[in-house]
Amino acid sequence: MIDPTRQQKAKAYARLRHRLFAVELIIGAFAILFVLATGLSVWLRDVVLRITAEPFLSTLLYFVIGAVAYGLLFTPLTYYRGFVLPRRFGLSTQNFRGWLMDMAKGSALALVLGSVVIEMIYFLLRTTPQWWWLIASAFMLLFSVLLANLAPVLIFPIFFKFKPLEDQDLVNRLMRLAAHAKTRVNGVYTMVLSDKTTAANAAFMGLGNTKRIVLGDTLYQNFTPDEIETILAHELGHQVHNDIVWGIGVETVLTLVGFYIANAVMLFGVAWFGFNGIADLAGMPLMGLALGAFGLLTMPLGNWYSRRREVAADRYALETTRNPQAFISAFEKLANQNLAEVEPEAWVEWLLYDHPSIGRRVAMGKQFAQA
Repeated sequence: MIDPTRQQKAKAYARLRHRLFAVELIIGAFAILFVLATGLSVWLRDVVLRITAEPFLSTLLYFVIGAVAYGLLFTPLTYYRGFVLPRRFGLSTQNFRGWLMDMAKGSALALVLGSVVIEMIYFLLRTTPQWWWLIASAFMLLFSVLLANLAPVLIFPIFFKFKPLEDQDLVNRLMRLAAHAKTRVNGVYTMVLSDKTTAANAAFMGLGNTKRIVLGDTLYQNFTPDEIETILAHELGHQVHNDIVWGIGVETVLTLVGFYIANAVMLFGVAWFGFNGIADLAGMPLMGLALGAFGLLTMPLGNWYSRRREVAADRYALETTRNPQAFISAFEKLANQNLAEVEPEAWVEWLLYDHPSIGRRVAMGKQFAQA
């Protein structure tokens, strides 16, 4: 059953997060426009080039300085959104030191991965300025596939502890479910979420030989085997429907269009801001602004596509397990435990949700039970 008290908290939590999202967008846009309009970006480029004119080192130095400064600007909001709010609403079990360590590790990882991407983009801007956007899109496709493959063994373990699930009966049950879906996995693992959060989660992680079933310990400890099975059947639905491959394909198309638009914006910026060509380091904030604006405008489309795939995966879970009561109770528990809004406003769901609302998913389960 949905807990009305928890739903009141969920609505308050959602409103605060939505407002923070809007504030961050506004501050971010104004910050980048300020850097461009005041010539601060050109000044930083000149400083960097006085330190080193070597293209790869200067690109790295400009990017790191800019990214760190941008991150510091958002430090108060990041602290409030990531530490204060989850603790206020009972979703976080981390102390400040643990949260700070995770933030440091996440920021370092983002800098490393971001540096790889920006180095490739600026290498292409220097060597193939007419076609950089096309080649960069192909690079991002390969990079995304590589990260998806390595994430379970190299990235997620930086933040979470993993261990094989010891409940052999449940392991066998989930492996049979995977075999029924003709999906090969290399094991069932628990991810220790309780060190950081009270929220529950489960997923398939990895690609190819790193593909595995992962249950958060907060899910395993609070959900019945039937409920866990229906949640994993949903995740298997994504595997059966090749949603990961299709998702990467859609993301690649959006990246291609985004890079093409960024190319046009940067060509305009060369004249408007007086950059020394499209590969000028001073144009990096303009590229970020163009890609960010494109991502914001296409977010509803991407969310709509994601919701459709989630509905199909829900349908697969119901048809495979034939247990609508477990499906319904699982999502009701997730709503209570994760403080998820059961019935958000229609415009909020359309604009911001990449999953259907809990209310819609529960209604699907009830409709299936009555069929």
